[in-house]
Amino acid sequence: MQRVEHLDFSKPDEIRSFPHGRAEIVNTASGAIGRLTLEPGWRWANDVKPIAGTQWCEAPHLQYHVSGVIHVVMEDGTEFDAGPGAITSLPAGHDAWVVGDVPVVAVDFVGATDYAKG
Repeated sequence: MQRVEHLDFSKPDEIRSFPHGRAEIVNTASGAIGRLTLEPGWRWANDVKPIAGTQWCEAPHLQYHVSGVIHVVMEDGTEFDAGPGAITSLPAGHDAWVVGDVPVVAVDFVGATDYAKG
C-alpha cells in the first residue's frame, strides 16, 4: 500500500557530482527520483561514461525536462532535442549532450538509482 511521503530536493539523500553536472537523489518508498542539473558543455560520453564504464548510457530514463535543451542520440541512430515541458522515455543505449548556454534540469523518475555511480 502506498504511504504518504513529503520529500524535497532542497534536502536530497545523496548528491552525485561529475564534470559539468550533478544528480540529486531523493529516495522514496517507490524508488529513487533524481534531479539532474547538466551545465553547458556536459556530454554523457565525456562526463559520465568514465564513471559508468559502458559504451552507451545503460540507465533507462523517464524524465520531465524543466529547463535547457538536451540532444539525445539512441544506439539505433534515432536523434532528437528535448526542451522545457518535454517528457522523454529512454531505453538503455543512448548518449546525450547539452545544447546551448542554458543548463539542463530534468527530473528522472526511472534510472536514478545507479546513475553516475561507479
